[in-house]
Amino acid sequence: MTIKKKLALPLLLLVLCFSVLAGCGTEQAGVKVKVGEVTRSVFYAPEYVALSQGFFKDEGLDVELQTIPGGDKTMTALLSGAIDVALVGSETSIYVAQQGADDPVINFAQLTQRDGTFLFARKAEGEFSWDQLKGSTFLGQRAGGMPQMAGAFTLHNKGIDAGKDLTLIQNIDFANIAGAFASGTGDYVQLFEPQASIFESEGRGAVVASFGVESGYLPYTVFMSKQSYISKNGDTVQKFTNAVQRAQLWVKEHSAEEIAEAVMPYFENTDKGIVISAINRYKEQDTYAANPVIDDKEWNNLLDVIELAGELQERIPLEKIVDNSFAGKAEADIKTSSVK
Repeated sequence: MTIKKKLALPLLLLVLCFSVLAGCGTEQAGVKVKVGEVTRSVFYAPEYVALSQGFFKDEGLDVELQTIPGGDKTMTALLSGAIDVALVGSETSIYVAQQGADDPVINFAQLTQRDGTFLFARKAEGEFSWDQLKGSTFLGQRAGGMPQMAGAFTLHNKGIDAGKDLTLIQNIDFANIAGAFASGTGDYVQLFEPQASIFESEGRGAVVASFGVESGYLPYTVFMSKQSYISKNGDTVQKFTNAVQRAQLWVKEHSAEEIAEAVMPYFENTDKGIVISAINRYKEQDTYAANPVIDDKEWNNLLDVIELAGELQERIPLEKIVDNSFAGKAEADIKTSSVK
């Protein structure tokens, strides 16, 4: 064998090795999907389970998660193309549709099916009655957002006129509501978990009612994308929804302690006992959706809530800005595979 041939063979092998490694690297990285969540919350536990348990990776996706505080900011990021998928309240897609968007925002996978807030009382004495709010100072959520609308819907159903029966404060930014209550503002406050459990552990009062239970089932927090993105990346959206469905079933089948263990990397500065308490409270009231499908009953209840708040220009049909095809297929495939 000549020197030229001797050199050519190792060189060829080296090129092949690099090609294989490069291929493996590309396969490992997967398809990049930029996701923006409206806040970091135990309320979104199935999302973090899908990440920590490798369900997105199993589908060949490389999900890049960022927190974008505020529904308006999250929607702006989605519309501008800064993110591919938003996890935010479904009311935001309705607001976009009401503005007559050329590229509408489509809801394709539901994550939570109830409001995630609780009524927290500074002084919880005896059996709670909603009438106790009359004459009190109530620290609520931002006007036009789903927490505030679900809260107003509940108060209305309990026969309480928020404009007359109590002093309503809702001009405090979401990030500062807990701090305002801790400093002495309000007799009652509307809180998400884990803040409610944190305040209970600190002896600041107690959870006396759930706005999630009282306002009923809603497509509360949903994964959504622009119609143009879905049209071009249908396969990616399907794989994303498959991972969400697997995570939802995992959450349903595991204990609060096991779920907390899975999501703790996303809550490093929160006490694990608090995370367990928060997850358990959400599981007990059926907050986490068992599948990503948005049904008509949930959608119409959502429209009722928004309409009562005066934020609905017209009752937008579910089929106009909801695409259940990905969720339906993910649910069907999971059922089929479990039978085998």
